[in-house]
Amino acid sequence: MIEIAPGMVKTEEFALRRFGGDQTRADKVYAGVDNPLTGEDVANVIVYAVELPGHVNLDSVTVRPVAQAARDKVIRGPLEVKAG
Repeated sequence: MIEIAPGMVKTEEFALRRFGGDQTRADKVYAGVDNPLTGEDVANVIVYAVELPGHVNLDSVTVRPVAQAARDKVIRGPLEVKAG
């Protein structure tokens, strides 16, 4: 069994349904987040996981956008690579 735990995934419906159709609240979830995950990103992780050779045991995968450092820590605004 493989557990795939995605972070912020921006889709057309999820946040809108989560907030009972309140588009303003749904939009705030992703406001200023540079490149949240897409459904396709998560699908690609799933495909990768199930296509691994049988001798590979992948138990758990957490996948988040770069702007999401933790479940409740999101960087809003443009992301820049630090020199150094």
